Amino acid sequence: MITASKTYLDLVNDCDQFPYDDPLAGVAEHWSSIYCFFLPYDSRHHGLMLSSIVQKMPWTEEFQINHDARTVHLVPKDKSDLAESCTDALSKQVQACIDSEDCFHVIDRRHSEPYPIIGANFPVHLERYASTLFGIISRGAHLTAYTKTSEGMKIWVPRRSPKCFTYPNCLDTTVAGGISLEDPFECIVRESDEEASLSEDLVRKNAIACGCISYVGLNDARGGGEMGLISPDIMYIYDLELPIEVICHQNDDEVKDFTLMTIEEVKKGLAEGEFKKNSAIVMIDFFIRHGIITVENEPNYAEIVARIHRRLPLPTTASHYGVIDTV
Repeated sequence: MITASKTYLDLVNDCDQFPYDDPLAGVAEHWSSIYCFFLPYDSRHHGLMLSSIVQKMPWTEEFQINHDARTVHLVPKDKSDLAESCTDALSKQVQACIDSEDCFHVIDRRHSEPYPIIGANFPVHLERYASTLFGIISRGAHLTAYTKTSEGMKIWVPRRSPKCFTYPNCLDTTVAGGISLEDPFECIVRESDEEASLSEDLVRKNAIACGCISYVGLNDARGGGEMGLISPDIMYIYDLELPIEVICHQNDDEVKDFTLMTIEEVKKGLAEGEFKKNSAIVMIDFFIRHGIITVENEPNYAEIVARIHRRLPLPTTASHYGVIDTV
């Protein structure tokens, strides 16, 4: 059976899957099965939860659920230090999930590193594996390493280990990682050594920040965990031109191997759907910035550029205006 090649817009659609609202229409149907997650003293929602998750969650007493309004409010007992009490309440909630007989597959009865809730009015953290259950914004950092050769530009592309929980055996960005309680660049420095054996000194001196990408994904079978989980994401992008003698090679169990691919080989991997979903749009962004994809050769150029820089349906910055106690 012959599978049709994916276009660049197909790859964007595969990643940025959450529906867009029509500003001239009423409330869209997809909102009817979504609960909004609120932090205390903030009228803005910071997460988008599936109804099925809300129903299954073994809620602790510090969360108030309103099924008519489809809201989940975090209401900590101790309001003297919201940063500490909210983080503690979320930690206890994750523990309740781990202890539950019917544990969520995405958590897999494991703790994970803390992810900050972006846009909150005070520092508050939620464990990484639980982030998609609450539908909060996740942050990642991606670095594309390339080399200019006599045959033209080539890109270092890893293949993920078949043992990876998410997207096993898929092609990936040269270096990538989730951002915990650190700056994006520090994440890149750390992951460059762990995943690609690139020295800290080399990366610090030569990596170039190239902006960010944003989208709202929906979890699928390759992503591990429950299907359809809402995953708003911000990815900070870096480029690194390497001397021809520098070779990327596997340094942890998440990478199977590295290949120095020509641009045509990367295009083929994209067209055949071999790349991890968000890594595909990182590569598309790289192609746009380096003049490989242009308005002259890509009919959906404007749509692609807009879609990989989506305005997220959640706050990305703190705001102390209009803040009220919503419970």
